[in-house]
Amino acid sequence: MEEKYLAAEKILKKYGQEHLLSQYDKLDDEKKAKLLDEILTLDFNQINELFKRIGKTEDEKNGEIEPVGCTDKSAMSKEELEHYESIGLKAIKEGKLAAVTMAGGQGTRLGHNGPKGTFDIGLDSHKPIFEILCDTLKDAQKKYGVYVMWYIMTSNENNDATVKFFEDHNYFDYPKDKVMFFRQGELPMVDTNGKVLLGEDGLIKLAADGHGGIFLSMKKNGIIYDMKSKGIEWAFIGGVDNVLVNMVDPVILGLAIDKKVLVAGKSVIKAGPHEKVGVFCKKNGKPSVVEYSEISKEMAEATNENGELKYGESHILCNLFSVKAIEEISKNTLPYHSAFKKAKYLDKDGNLITSDKPNAYKFEAFLFDAFDSLDDIAILRVKREEEFAPVKNAEGVDSPETARKLYKEFHKID
Repeated sequence: MEEKYLAAEKILKKYGQEHLLSQYDKLDDEKKAKLLDEILTLDFNQINELFKRIGKTEDEKNGEIEPVGCTDKSAMSKEELEHYESIGLKAIKEGKLAAVTMAGGQGTRLGHNGPKGTFDIGLDSHKPIFEILCDTLKDAQKKYGVYVMWYIMTSNENNDATVKFFEDHNYFDYPKDKVMFFRQGELPMVDTNGKVLLGEDGLIKLAADGHGGIFLSMKKNGIIYDMKSKGIEWAFIGGVDNVLVNMVDPVILGLAIDKKVLVAGKSVIKAGPHEKVGVFCKKNGKPSVVEYSEISKEMAEATNENGELKYGESHILCNLFSVKAIEEISKNTLPYHSAFKKAKYLDKDGNLITSDKPNAYKFEAFLFDAFDSLDDIAILRVKREEEFAPVKNAEGVDSPETARKLYKEFHKID
C-alpha cells in the first residue's frame, strides 16, 4: 500500500489536490485502499478542463435554432396506425426490443428515504413506482407473448437498496433472468476553486454524471454486449419517475424502423408557451433539445399556420435508441454541463463544511446531447394524459397527487 500511497501523493502534488490525503491516517485499512484507488484512477486532467469551462457554456448555446416536425399519433389514420404497429409488433415478437429505466436517483425531494423507484405515490394498491413500471412489461407479455428484457440503471448510492427491494418483492413476479441492474457513472464534485471535495466518509465526494452518462455506463457494464448477444436491436430508455411511461410501444418502434432512423423520441404539446421544459428542435440543422431558457419570448410564443406553438414539442425523456446508435454514442464522451449545488464536505483540517447555499459544482451529461451526432430522428407526439405523469416534486406540479390523478384517470380507477 505504501507504493500506492507514494504514487497517489505524486499525482496530487502535480494537480494541486494534496488535501485529498489530509484525512488518510484517520481511515481504516479498507477505506485507505479505496481512497488510493480513487485517486489513482481519477482523470485529473478531465476535472481541470471541466472546471475551466464553468461559465463558458454559453458559447455552446449559440447556433441557429429551428422548429422541428413530428408525427402526431392522434392524427394518424387507422391505416397509418396499423402500418406502424404491425412493423413494431414484428420486432417485439422477435425479441428485438429492450426496456431501460434510469433509476439512479433518491426520493429525497419527495420526502422519501430510499430510491425513487421504491416510492409509493398513494394508490389504494400501494404499488411503488417500480411495480407500476413492471406492470407495463407484464401487460406487454400478455399482449405480445414475450418477456421484454428490463435493464435498470442504478447508482452507487442506491444500487444495493434497489436490488434488495426487487428481491424482497420477488421481482414483482417478472422473470428474474429478464432483469439486469447496472450502475451509473460518477464524477467528483469540486469547490469554487476547483479543488476536488472530500466527502464526510473521508473518500472523494462523487456525484452521478447525469442521464447522458448512460451510454458510457452501458458500455462499461457490458449492457451493450449483453443486448447484442440476445439479438436485441432497440432499447427504449426512460426515467423512473413517469408512472404512465409506455416502455413497450409498437407504434414508435414501427415508426423508427419505417423512417429508417436510429433514434426516435416521444413528445407532448407544451402546456403553455412558457412552460419550463426542454423542447425538440433543430440546431444548426441537427436534431436537438433546447432548454426553455435558450428560447426568446418571441420564439416561445411563435405559432405556425395551424395556431400551434412552433417550439411546442416537449422532450419527456422517453426515447427509443437502436443498439447500433448506443454503441456509436458510447465511443465518445458527451459534453458535460456544470450545476452549482449544496454539498457537505470535509476541509483539509477534517472540519465538516455545510452551507445553506450552493457551494460546489457537479458535472453531468444530458442524454439529448447525443442527438446532434445524428442526421435525423423521428418524433412521435403522444397525449400527455396517456403517457406522461411525472413524479418530481412533493407538492404542486408534477407531484404524487398530480401523477396519481393522471394514473387513475388513464386506468379508469375510481
